[in-house]
Amino acid sequence: MAVAMTGGEVTLEGARGDLLESALDVLRQTGTEITETNMGLKVRRNGAGISPVDISTEPFPGFPTDLQAQFMALMTRSKGVSKITENIFENRFMHVQELARLGAKITLDGQVASIEGVETLRGAQVMATDLRASVSLVIAGLAAEGETTVSRVYHLDRGFERLEDKLSRCGAVIERISA
Repeated sequence: MAVAMTGGEVTLEGARGDLLESALDVLRQTGTEITETNMGLKVRRNGAGISPVDISTEPFPGFPTDLQAQFMALMTRSKGVSKITENIFENRFMHVQELARLGAKITLDGQVASIEGVETLRGAQVMATDLRASVSLVIAGLAAEGETTVSRVYHLDRGFERLEDKLSRCGAVIERISA
């Protein structure tokens, strides 16, 4: 989703499309090109805009609730309005207020979030509220103009080992700073 949001091309070595079918289908609907190779998955988005897509989280093999926050970050830059219906967990929209600090336009109605895509996100200081929210804020920060600082990254560290190193190797300008 970071590639889909920021553009470019990345090969995810060892990634298996058969385990990610629902998420990959949704990403393709946004205009992201995903190709299975003998090395893994090649993900590419050219300069074209991101198409809005409506999703509902579901148990496997449906769209995973664990990708909902990251997908919401992507939809903040879509060319239109998308909806995300969270069917698995209550209170899984804690990241909405933090994305709003970056300029996202999101409204909530119970288990449904409506995301109106914006032309630009602006860097800001944001706070991670959980693991999934933290990575959604990193993704949004990568696409934002200016500097974004994500605090409480201990949430991120619970599920992503050295994410800043991996993103740097893909061309992201990102660093971990000590408080």
